Amino acid sequence: MTPGQILGAILLAIVISASSAWQIQDWRMGEILAKQDGLHKDDLAAISSAASAQARVDRDKRLALEQQLAGQDQQHAKELSDAQRNQARLRDQLATADVRLSVLLAEDSASDCNVSTTTGASGVAHAARRAQLDPAHAQRIIRITDDGDSAIIALRACQAYVHTIAP
Repeated sequence: MTPGQILGAILLAIVISASSAWQIQDWRMGEILAKQDGLHKDDLAAISSAASAQARVDRDKRLALEQQLAGQDQQHAKELSDAQRNQARLRDQLATADVRLSVLLAEDSASDCNVSTTTGASGVAHAARRAQLDPAHAQRIIRITDDGDSAIIALRACQAYVHTIAP
């Protein structure tokens, strides 16, 4: 063998060994990438599972809150309806003279006020003198108290809503 052939054989051996080294390195890198790919898929599956579990928890909380608010809304609507029904019954009783509104008269001997007074047998405030209100004025008072009752019920509904939403 000539030195050129020896050199060619050595170069050929180097090329073959380098090629083999690259193939082995490529094979090892392929294994590493395959493992990383599997780990990445596992991580994505875990993240997806956690996200869907959190979404279920959030949905359940929202549904519970909606049910609670619906219950409160029904309760406040019933309170308002009851108050309106009571006010309507009171207005009807005033209109038919079944009930009369009266006010206590102050005991003032210096006063020269001639207001018609009635003392009821049932006696409120220890038989104090009372004056009956004109039915029209009594109706106005009932309307005012009806508006006040409605406002109070609406205010309680708003407060309950705010306390439920932002505890």
